Amino acid sequence: MPSAAKKLRVVQNNEAASPPDPAARAEELRLLEALLFASRSPIDEATLGRHLPNGVNVKDALARLKAEYATRGVTLVKIGKKWTFRTADDLSWLLTKQTVETRKLSRAAIETLAIIAYHQPVTRAEIEEIRGVATAAGTVDVLLRTGWIRPRGRRKAPGRPITYGTTEEFLSHFGLEEVADLPGLDELKGAGMLEGNLPTGFAVPVPSDESTLREDEDPLEPGDLDLGLAPRPEGGET
Repeated sequence: MPSAAKKLRVVQNNEAASPPDPAARAEELRLLEALLFASRSPIDEATLGRHLPNGVNVKDALARLKAEYATRGVTLVKIGKKWTFRTADDLSWLLTKQTVETRKLSRAAIETLAIIAYHQPVTRAEIEEIRGVATAAGTVDVLLRTGWIRPRGRRKAPGRPITYGTTEEFLSHFGLEEVADLPGLDELKGAGMLEGNLPTGFAVPVPSDESTLREDEDPLEPGDLDLGLAPRPEGGET
């Protein structure tokens, strides 16, 4: 007849071998998981919160779900102020053959994009002043077609020029959570993108893509729709 100690070990081993109870997983994690997988585009926290039980801390639930997926083939990432599932970085090579198009920007377009990213909101004239050369009309148009920049508003200045900023597509393409994650002065130096002998007082601006218009900006006008600049009203024709 087995001893009490042996019986205890048998019970413990049986418990360890028992499969986990699916109901033990927090219901809000299952709901978040379903919503994010079903969506074709990233979802903001407010929208996610409307589908969760009352009293659930959305940020905390997202952090727990992100930790769950940290070592899986897909991971939970934050893009701007929204969340989505993406293929894990170390497995991205599996999907390289599915690339539809490779965009090659001109040097002028790359410089213009960098200026907009770091100095937004910025006008075409301000871009030209920073670059030191005139910007071809097609350069900004190319960046608009990529979806990486957008018209924000109009500067409260003579001529009321349009101001430009970056988009969520820009963050997604370059793997950024927010535009503030762009490299700073030390990182640019370390990457060899800036020369060692920089002018005294030279600094790299801390970028911000806050969507709220600033005091020196006016909203885009209805007439800008004819130019394809302003977003169309929700539910309007495309």
